[in-house]
Amino acid sequence: MEEVIFLVEESDEGGYIAKGMGVAIVTEAETIEELRAAVKDAVHCHYEDEIAQPRMIRLHFVKDEVFAA
Repeated sequence: MEEVIFLVEESDEGGYIAKGMGVAIVTEAETIEELRAAVKDAVHCHYEDEIAQPRMIRLHFVKDEVFAA
């Protein structure tokens, strides 16, 4: 696998949640820097075989905005 993509959203409780697309990986952290480290650690744990690990991790930030019509 060349790349794994994570959708990143702000958590209702504060911080961020990252959910892997096409892989069963979910992690969370309080700051963006902590999230990067948590995602990297989760990917390394998920792909135990170093050859199978993706070479790149992409974080796609999603922000919903709701307002009255």
